[in-house]
Amino acid sequence: MTSPSLREDVFNYVRERYKSDIEYLWRRYPNYAVFRHKDNMKWYGLVMDIPRFKLGLKGTEPVDILNVKTDSPQLADILRQRKGCFASFHTAGPRWVSVILDGTVTIGEIYGLIDMSYEETASAAEKAAMRPPKEWIIPSNPKYYDSVHAFDHRDVIEWKQGKGIRKGDTVYMYIGAPVSAILYKCVVTETDIPYYFQRGELTITALMRIRLEKRYDPDLFPFDRLKNEFDIFAVRGPRGIPQSLSKALND
Repeated sequence: MTSPSLREDVFNYVRERYKSDIEYLWRRYPNYAVFRHKDNMKWYGLVMDIPRFKLGLKGTEPVDILNVKTDSPQLADILRQRKGCFASFHTAGPRWVSVILDGTVTIGEIYGLIDMSYEETASAAEKAAMRPPKEWIIPSNPKYYDSVHAFDHRDVIEWKQGKGIRKGDTVYMYIGAPVSAILYKCVVTETDIPYYFQRGELTITALMRIRLEKRYDPDLFPFDRLKNEFDIFAVRGPRGIPQSLSKALND
């Protein structure tokens, strides 16, 4: 039998977590409810009440189902083998599945599938915003800026924004020759600050604001150690760091 409480649990979840509206789009099907992204308007969930026999189950009484999108056709195939999950009803595509809302699938699992569907249907901009904080090495050329003394008198400075760096990320500032070492750990507090500067090969089109978190002695992470222990052979632009280096920097 159907479970109105699970339908409401799903609706409350998407309202609270994703600030989504519950939309009823079809006069012919007044109980069909859609929730979708506000920017690209793509659906990430559709709740319907359909007769049980349309899922290959016994009986004609209505049951609620939830359509969600998985991250791969392979996962969708695996889910369809599980009790309570079916080939997608009404929503086309190999990555969509229907989940029955009658208690067969736990509400925790249903929430996880909603989260996956939300991420898979999000716009590129929203996906980028949802990514977890990242760690970077950023270079500094002393011939352009006295970065050795950048934090002598304040803990927050503005710096050239590297591609892909976002608010909340951590940046480790590598000072070029003659220092040739990582000297600072900073957290990014603001990005996309308008700015334009050009001198020789250096062009800056935006700044980020970074706050000093930790200082390193030049002997701790010199270039030779970065190369020999962590396989970092050049720091010419912002780059991610291996887990082993992250651990060493944060010990």
